[in-house]
Amino acid sequence: MNRVRKRRTRRFAMPELTLTPLIDTALTLLVIFMVTAPMVQNSIKVDLPQGNAKEVHDQQELVVSMIFDEKINKIAYYFNSYPIEVAELGEAVKKALYGRDDLPVYVRADQSISYGKVIEAVNQLKESGVRLVAMSTRSITTS
Repeated sequence: MNRVRKRRTRRFAMPELTLTPLIDTALTLLVIFMVTAPMVQNSIKVDLPQGNAKEVHDQQELVVSMIFDEKINKIAYYFNSYPIEVAELGEAVKKALYGRDDLPVYVRADQSISYGKVIEAVNQLKESGVRLVAMSTRSITTS
């Protein structure tokens, strides 16, 4: 007698990978970064003088900030929110402007800093090849 052996076929269930928690986490992190990014970029507190002029820009800004640091009792310089020594300012701006001579460089200086020190920084920028230098102000508030 021939017995026919039937092969048992085992069926393996494929495990399902649920991506919903991963997508939720990624989107939550994206929202957090979108909210905090503007706050981090403007982290240097500069007490700007008042003025009526409006600045119009459509490209990435190059900003030199000058604040009077009372802890060390001297002027602290920042280029695009990064601290920099005044001697390195011209070279750093020149590297950032490489091939884009038409970009303006904005100078944000505390109103307590003397005019002469601001002009020294502007002269250093001009000597390094910057063609357009703009002075930043805050709008006049009427009360």
